[in-house]
Amino acid sequence: MGKKGYHHGDLRGALLDAAEELVRERGAEGWSLREASARVGVSPSAAYHHFGSRDALVRALSVRVLTRLGERMAQAAAAQAGARRSLMSACRAYVRWTLEDPAVARLAFAAPARDRDTAIDPHPHDVIDAELDRLAEAGGLVPGARPAAEFAVWAAVHGVATLLADGLMRLDTPEAAGEQTERVVEALLTGLAQEPARPWPTPRSTHTERRTRDRG
Repeated sequence: MGKKGYHHGDLRGALLDAAEELVRERGAEGWSLREASARVGVSPSAAYHHFGSRDALVRALSVRVLTRLGERMAQAAAAQAGARRSLMSACRAYVRWTLEDPAVARLAFAAPARDRDTAIDPHPHDVIDAELDRLAEAGGLVPGARPAAEFAVWAAVHGVATLLADGLMRLDTPEAAGEQTERVVEALLTGLAQEPARPWPTPRSTHTERRTRDRG
């Protein structure tokens, strides 16, 4: 793809667009800030006014695409009636997004791309968290199983998405991928309802640590 020819307006957004295209074409590591600059027709020095390094551009892109995923999940959940269906719809949206845009998904979840200081709203984690709260309030999840259940659901859904995106598990259609996602989440919810009462470890993530810090 050739230069788009940047003339005025949102250079930061144009650089993010160019970086996203390059990730799709070459993966997370196969391009430079200079190439992203050239793609929008500006000098690297102009790009440095917005991003001090390629890593800074990658981190900003990660924030952008994770926010986009969170919005997609929230919209999918809102389109369904009932707490269980809305949770399943959000989980399906997570897997569908990963399969539709695997290179960008890999970048978004790569450890070096995490930005510890920038808020992501809505964060995919928070969408799952909110839907599990709704499910618990509706009586679909016993109170003792609720603490940290969002990490269990996230692990299950991300596992399905990653196995499919990497070709380690194959299904014939996007609908089949959605059904498999629901099966895994349903099995997990069943297990949570039957787990023994005990003090389980409390997982953390960069996002939850930042959220706790901001609330404190």
